[in-house]
Amino acid sequence: MKKTWNNLRMAAVLAFGMAASGLSARTFILGNSRITFITENLVRLEYANRQKFLNDSTLFAVIRKDYDVAVNHQQEGRKHIFTTSAMRLEFDQDGFPFGQNNLRAEFMLKGKKQGWCLTDGQSGNLKGALCTLDGVGGPVEREEGLLSRNGWYLINDTGKDVYKNGTLTLRDRNHVQDLYLFIYGTDYKAALKSLAAISGPVPMTRKYVHGAWYCRWWQYTAQDYRDLVNGYHEHGFPLDIMVFDMDWHKKKFSTGTGHAYTRGWTGYSWNRELIPDPAGLIAEFKKKNVHVVLNEHPHDGLRPEEDAYKAFARDLGTEHTQNGTPVFDAGDPHYMSRFMKYAHQESDSMGVAFWWLDWQQDYAYPLVRGTSTKHLPWLNEIYYNYSMRPAYSEGMPEKTLRGAGFSRWGGWGDHRHPIQFSGDAVGNWEMLRFEVDLTTTSGNSGCFFWAHDIGGFYDGMDPELYTRWTQFGLLNSSLRIHSVAGKDNDRRPWLWGEREEKAMRHIYQLRSQLMPYVYSSVRQCHTDMLPLNRGLYIEQPEAEESYKHPEEFYFGDLILGAPVTQAGTGPDKTVEQEVWFPAGCNWYSLFTGKAYEGGKTATVSSPLEESPVFVKGGWPLPLQPVRERMASAPLDTLVIRCYPGQNGDRNTYTLYEDDGITLDYQKGQYATTALTYQKKDTETSVQIASTQGKYDGQEKQRAYRIELPGVKVSSKISVNGKKVRARYSEDIQGIIIPIKKTDIRKEIRIRIQEKKTE
Repeated sequence: MKKTWNNLRMAAVLAFGMAASGLSARTFILGNSRITFITENLVRLEYANRQKFLNDSTLFAVIRKDYDVAVNHQQEGRKHIFTTSAMRLEFDQDGFPFGQNNLRAEFMLKGKKQGWCLTDGQSGNLKGALCTLDGVGGPVEREEGLLSRNGWYLINDTGKDVYKNGTLTLRDRNHVQDLYLFIYGTDYKAALKSLAAISGPVPMTRKYVHGAWYCRWWQYTAQDYRDLVNGYHEHGFPLDIMVFDMDWHKKKFSTGTGHAYTRGWTGYSWNRELIPDPAGLIAEFKKKNVHVVLNEHPHDGLRPEEDAYKAFARDLGTEHTQNGTPVFDAGDPHYMSRFMKYAHQESDSMGVAFWWLDWQQDYAYPLVRGTSTKHLPWLNEIYYNYSMRPAYSEGMPEKTLRGAGFSRWGGWGDHRHPIQFSGDAVGNWEMLRFEVDLTTTSGNSGCFFWAHDIGGFYDGMDPELYTRWTQFGLLNSSLRIHSVAGKDNDRRPWLWGEREEKAMRHIYQLRSQLMPYVYSSVRQCHTDMLPLNRGLYIEQPEAEESYKHPEEFYFGDLILGAPVTQAGTGPDKTVEQEVWFPAGCNWYSLFTGKAYEGGKTATVSSPLEESPVFVKGGWPLPLQPVRERMASAPLDTLVIRCYPGQNGDRNTYTLYEDDGITLDYQKGQYATTALTYQKKDTETSVQIASTQGKYDGQEKQRAYRIELPGVKVSSKISVNGKKVRARYSEDIQGIIIPIKKTDIRKEIRIRIQEKKTE
C-alpha cells in the first residue's frame, strides 16, 4: 500500500539525523538527470548529455557545496519520489529532459495540497525589481519576483555563462537544463533564505551609504562643492556623501562610441579648470567625514587623451594596442585588470570612497564579448569586487574595505552588489506612487537597497511633491537626492520654500536619529535575508489584508510606512488616506504619537509637516541624537524610545554595531546589545543588557536616554535600584530618563511604576 504524501512528509521530518542511505544524500544522479536539494524549499534540476553536469558557478548560483538538508528518497521502478519537510517531488526517469510528463511536485498551501508541473504559470506573482527607471514617469512592468501566492517559483539558469576564476565562459553545449525550483507555500521568509543558500547572502554595506547624499548633474567648481557642504551645515541638514557627477573629468576626445551625441561621457582625467586640486578637496571633505563618490561611464575605456593612457597602453602590451586605441573589453581579464587600475588608481589614492557605475550602453554593447551575458550584471560583479580593497583612505591599510556598488539592477544574483541606483526617473506624483510600490516588491528579488533620485531626476518642480518624496526617503535605504542639469532644478532642500525647508529638515534629522535602528536592520538583511523595505505579506502571509496595500511596507521589524503619494488640500496641504495596521500590537505615529489599533484600518490625516510613519508599541526602538554626520558619528549616547505596550508584553530588539566600513565583521568583530521592554500591570521596565562582542573603534562607555511616550512624570522611577527623576517632554508627550555615561559591559535596568487609575 502506497504511503500518502502527508505520511511521507512526516517520515522525512521524523527521520532527521537517522542513518539511512536515502537520507544522507542531497544529490541524486539518475542517468543524464541530476537532482540536488539545496534547502527543504529549493531543489536544483539539471539535465546534461553524457552527465556533463555543471559544478562551477554562474552569476546567479555561486554557492556550490554539500548542502545540509534532509531528503527522503524512495524508488518504485523508474519512478523516484523525493520528500522534504516542504515538498514532495516525483520524477519519472525516462531518459528525457525535465518536462510536464516526467516531473511533478506537491506541497501544502493554506492547508490544502497543491500540485505543480514544469509548464505551470505564475498567476499570483508578487512582482520583483526592474533594471532602471530611466525616463520613466509612472508604472511600468516589473520582473517577476521570487515570492508568489502560488507558493512556488522557478528560476531558469539554463545556458547562463560559467563564472570561474574571475572570468565568464560559455557553458558546455551538453548542459541542456539548469532549473531552480523554490517551493515554500506561504513561508516567504524561507524562500528568501533559500535564495541566499544558492546565490549568497546580501553583504553588509558600508554604513555611510545609508546616510544623506547630495548629487546633481552640474558643472560645479571646487568652491561650489565647498559651498554645498557648508550650506548643509548652515541650514541644519545632515550630510554624509557628496557625489561628483560626470563634469569632474575632461570631456574632449577625438575617438569613442560616445553617448547622447557626444564622446565626453567616458573620462578619468580630472578637469582641473573646475577642480584644480582634487586631492586637496577630497582631503578637506574627508576631515569633515564627507565621503566623495565619482560618476563614470566606462564604455569607451581609456583613450589617448587620458593622463594615464601611456602607462595603461604600455602595461596592456602591443598585442592590444598595435591596431590603435583598444576598445573596451569587459570579457578580457587582461584588459580589465589594467583598465580598472589605470582608470581609477589616481583618484582612489586621493581618497575617493567608491565609484558610481552609470552604465547605459547596452544598446551599443549588448553582450560582454565572447559570452552570452549582458554588460550590466558582469560589470556590477567586477566593480563590487574591485571596491573591496585595502582601506588606505580610512587610514587602515592592514584592513579591507567592504564592497560598495552603486549601479543599476542586474537581475538575479545582483543582490550581492549593493547598493542599487534606480536611474533617471521623471518627477511627478504618479512616479512617486509607483516608486513606493517598486521599492517594496524589489525586495522579493533580493534588491534590498535602492538609492532613488528623491524628487525625480527630470521635472518635479513642485515643492509639495519634493517634500512628500523626501518623507518617503526617510524610509529608504539611503536619503539621496539627484537632478538633471538645469539652472532651476537644484534639490538642495533649503531652496524650496520656508515651510518645505522646515518639513524636510525634520525628515533629515529624523533619519539621523534613526541610524542605529537602520543599521541594525541592515544587519538583519544580511543574516536573515529579509528586505529592509518589505511587503506586509512577508510578516503576515495568512492575512488577506496584507496583500491589498501596495503603498504600505515594513521598514525593518518595528516601523510601518505608508507615504503620502498625492497632492494635499487646504492651507495645510492635508492628505487623508486609509492605512491598515497589522495585528499583534498597537502602532504609534512617529510624528504625533497618536495610537492606532493593530488589525484594523484607520483614516490617517497628514498635513505637509507629517508623514504616515508608525512604530510598534511595546518594543525598544534604538535611536541617537541628531548628528551632522549621521552614519559616522560615534554612538556615545544611545536613545531608547518605547511606545506603550500591552499588559504582558516582553519584547527584545537587538542593537547591532561594527566599524561600519571594513570586512572585519566577517571575522566576528562586531557587537550586539539586547534591549528589552516589559509591561506587567502598572509596572514598565526597560533592560539594557551587557554589550557582547567588540570591534575596532568601539565606544567603551556611553550615555543613555530612555524615552517613554505616554508615561507621566508622577511615576516612580529607578535605575539599577536607585530612584531617579525624569522630565516631561512635549515633543514625545512622555517622560525622558537620562543616564550618565556607563560602561557598555554593565547591565542597566530601568523600572517605572505608574499610579493605578481608578
